[in-house]
Amino acid sequence: MNSKNSSRGRQAGKNSNPQEKKSFRTDKSDRNSNSSSKKRFATSSSDNKKQFKRDFKKYQPNKSVQKTTESTGIRLNKYISNSGICSRREADTYIEHGSVTVNGDLVTEMGYKVQPDDEVRFDGTLISIEKKRYIILNKPKNYITTMEDDRGRKTVMEIIAGATKERIYPVGRLDRNTTGLLLFTNDGEMAKKLTHPKHNVRKLYHASLDKKLTLSDLDKLRGDVIIEGKKVFIDAVSYVEGERKTEVGIEIHSGRNRIVRKIFENYGYTVKKLDRVVFAGMTKKNLPRGRWRELTSQEVNNLQMI
Repeated sequence: MNSKNSSRGRQAGKNSNPQEKKSFRTDKSDRNSNSSSKKRFATSSSDNKKQFKRDFKKYQPNKSVQKTTESTGIRLNKYISNSGICSRREADTYIEHGSVTVNGDLVTEMGYKVQPDDEVRFDGTLISIEKKRYIILNKPKNYITTMEDDRGRKTVMEIIAGATKERIYPVGRLDRNTTGLLLFTNDGEMAKKLTHPKHNVRKLYHASLDKKLTLSDLDKLRGDVIIEGKKVFIDAVSYVEGERKTEVGIEIHSGRNRIVRKIFENYGYTVKKLDRVVFAGMTKKNLPRGRWRELTSQEVNNLQMI
């Protein structure tokens, strides 16, 4: 019985009028009443029967509550996503391929709901819902964007070690020689949204070239650009104000690997330095190179509205 129905049921029982039941008994015993009284008592009897049926119905067990595993809990794909492993869509694939067990049993049912006392394991590792964490790093040069490296190279995870007890992951990637803003989170849904091109997440880069960018090439970058047989959508490109014409600002929302460097290489330029200065509305303001901070609640709200 849910609390709402229970409350109403108690209220109905509390307000039941015992005088009506007494009147009902009196109606039956008073055989010598006049016709108008009989008519009135008949109406009272009918009303009481209807009230009884309503009250009786309210006190019936709520069948949906008995089916706990069907009506309560959290969907398995959402549970996995909330644990920070991946997005819900990716979780569906892992579930289908047998990567998830609940209480020791393999679960491949997409709509399965996890109960509060269930033990969920992903590839044999116990997982649980974590508090969502969001860390922004001003990445320095010579760090690779990966969780670990079998060749012993420095990774971005070394810089943010100890930032949070939750296991967080980089959102997208910056190559080894690229500096600038890099977001980390255990929010799988958020990470998926921020890396998908359809959401047009703004990414602004400051590129330092090996030679001046000509006006004709600048105009070409503002037109159709084809890289490796695929069109690249450049949202904006211009010289950096107050700098030499080797300094160029370029805004894109593509997530293709090394795409900014490839764009300039396509026109005969080499990118000497590349710095991401804006990512999803966040900037490097008051964040020195190699330092990180947690996102403010307003910044998290802004990301959720993308």
